[in-house]
Amino acid sequence: MSGERGKLTVLAQGARALGLHLSPAQMRAFGLYLEELLRASPFADLTAIEDPQEVQRRHFLESLALGRELERLGLLPEGEEVPAIDIGTGGGLPGLPLRLVWPSLRLTLLDSERRKADFLRRLLARLGLADVQVVWGRAEEAARDPHHRERYRLALARAVAPLPVLAELGLPFLTVGGHLASPKGERVQQEVEEAGRALSECGGEVVHLGPLPLPYPGPTPTLLLVRKVSPTPQRYPRRPGIPAKRPLR
Repeated sequence: MSGERGKLTVLAQGARALGLHLSPAQMRAFGLYLEELLRASPFADLTAIEDPQEVQRRHFLESLALGRELERLGLLPEGEEVPAIDIGTGGGLPGLPLRLVWPSLRLTLLDSERRKADFLRRLLARLGLADVQVVWGRAEEAARDPHHRERYRLALARAVAPLPVLAELGLPFLTVGGHLASPKGERVQQEVEEAGRALSECGGEVVHLGPLPLPYPGPTPTLLLVRKVSPTPQRYPRRPGIPAKRPLR
């Protein structure tokens, strides 16, 4: 990397503010990630952000803040393998930054767009992360696959869908006792109020709402955490597209 894209001072300083000390190898990995994300985005529609410093803030540091909060809440125990799926991951966010810092995360990246899945496979090969799985497909279909249904302790979802839809898409992937984690905006309380039926029918309950510890000023996302308390009935999720068209309310 060269020029402005080679400068990762925003990431390094923000990580330190979060209490994370990234190794030279991790910094190189993030540098490659940044370079590839910006290079491929015009062709694969990976991010609307073009400024490298904003990518570091909005994508990398927001993901690491999520990781720190999950760690604080006991969902990323040190050295313990945690099977996780990132639903609608796009350019690998937030799952891949978490995997770079928490290597015990056993990560699956799921996206319905082939060009994004292809980008992720190329990126993972360059990063040497052979243990990260990429799945091209819709959540409604992947959640019915026995290789993925009720196989994960953690499901991540960033800017995927409102909670009445997200509950139906995400909870089927989780084992009972697992958690669905999603950074949300200012409508989070309304989403929770509207999701009562979806949570009840799909076996989840909201157990945490709290701000992410961002290391820079600006609007602060709220971490929404849903715990799976009972198995999801086999009828969920419904056919592709139906959860978004007819949310459970």
